[in-house]
Formats: sequence, structure tokens, C-alpha cells
Amino acid sequence: MTPTRNRLSTRLPFWLTYVFLYAPVVVLVAMSFNAGGSPYAFEGFSLRWYGELAGDDEILHGLVNTLIVAAGSAALSTVLGTLLAIGAGRGTRSRLLGVVTLLPAVAPDLLLAIGLLVFYAAVRLTLGLHSVLLAHTVFGTAFVAALVRTRLAHTDPSLEEASRDLGATPLATFVRITLPSLAPGIAAGALLAFTLSVDEFVIAYFTAAPTEPTLPVVVYSMVRFGVTPEINALATLLLGVSFTAVVAAQRLTRTTTPRAPEANG
Repeated sequence: MTPTRNRLSTRLPFWLTYVFLYAPVVVLVAMSFNAGGSPYAFEGFSLRWYGELAGDDEILHGLVNTLIVAAGSAALSTVLGTLLAIGAGRGTRSRLLGVVTLLPAVAPDLLLAIGLLVFYAAVRLTLGLHSVLLAHTVFGTAFVAALVRTRLAHTDPSLEEASRDLGATPLATFVRITLPSLAPGIAAGALLAFTLSVDEFVIAYFTAAPTEPTLPVVVYSMVRFGVTPEINALATLLLGVSFTAVVAAQRLTRTTTPRAPEANG
């Protein structure tokens, strides 16, 4: 086999996989700029549906609810996940504890949603934005803990030991040494928790009050009557937010390998 054919045989499955994954997304984005009312036939370029989207009170209400829940759950998840990662990474070496920490992140959404709903009923907690916020904090904490613990594995614990040996209190060591070294992982975890909360549907559907739906629940109620270019415009905006947050999180968690010093002479 010639080198050209060899490269083609290895790259073709790669590009076909990318086409399979992202062709529907490209079509959705393109149809969001459709001048006509059909979601399936492109009739010309227009920003019409973005304007109608901005004037839809139901969607704006769901968007406000989603931002409140996402911001609140991201804040709580960041604090709890960071403390959990430090405790699990520095305080214990139990593999079982590490698995339990990640369980809310890998558990099926339906299982987590039903479990939370049963728990809320048992403690007689009324449903609303607060119940969705707490529910999103559960799985958000697991993701933040995973990212921060990964960052923690790349930090040098001897810096904390040196800080304590020099007379710094545990709190001063945490604020001046531990937190700055974990800052990229913490920021990435916060962005990821925010993004996951914005996009999450199943848990919000089970734990939200009918009068306070989040944006994914509003979109679901609209899609049941047919997909419109307005839905495509909304999905495009959400795609942009998710893509930006994921790229930012990836850049923040990227670690660099120090270069070896060059030999003299």
C-alpha cells in the first residue's frame, strides 16, 4: 500500500466520524438563519427568528430561571467540590471514597432525578427553583471535585509543608498556597458546573415546579408541537454558550510540562 493510500485509509474514518457527529449541529445552526417559517427548507438568510426569540416572554422566563439555577448551583458546587477534592486527595487514600465521590456524575440522570424527587417528598420540601438548584448542586459537586482533584495531583505538596514549617497557620497555607495552585481547576469546574446546569433537562423536569420551568423544560414543551426556526435559534445560542464554556474549561485544566534545561557547552 502506498503512503498516500495509507494516510487516506486512516484519516477517512476519522473525518467520517466527525461528519456523523457534527453534521446535524451544522444543519441546525444554518436553519436558525432561515428566512422562511419551515424548519426543513432553507428560503434565504435572515435574523428574523432571533428577533422573535428575544420577544418571547415564555422563553425569557425560562432563561431567567435557568440562569438563576445555573449560577447558584455552580457557586455551591464549586465550594463543596473543592473542599471535597482536597479532603479526598489530602486526607485519605481510599479508592472506594473516590468512587463514591464520582457516583452522582456517572449515575443515570433518570435514577438521580427519581431519587431526588422521592427525597424531597420524604422531607416535605416544596418544588421550585430552590429544589432544582439543590438537585443540580448534587451532580455539579461531583464534576468539580473530579477536576479539582486532577489538578491537585499535579501540585507539589511540599510547598504546603514548607508553608506550615515556616509558621503559617493551616488557613493561611490554604489561602496563599493551596487555592492559587488549584485556581485553574476550580475555575474550570465552575464553568463546567454552570454549563451542565444550563443544558440539563431530566433532573429539572422532575424537580421543578410547573410554574417555574427552566429553559430546557420550556423548549421540550414547545418541541412537542413541532420544531420551529425559533427553536433552532435558541439551540444555536445555547450551543455557543456551551462551546465557549467547555473550551474555557479545557484551557484552564491544561497542564504544561516544564522544559528540560539545555546543556551548556
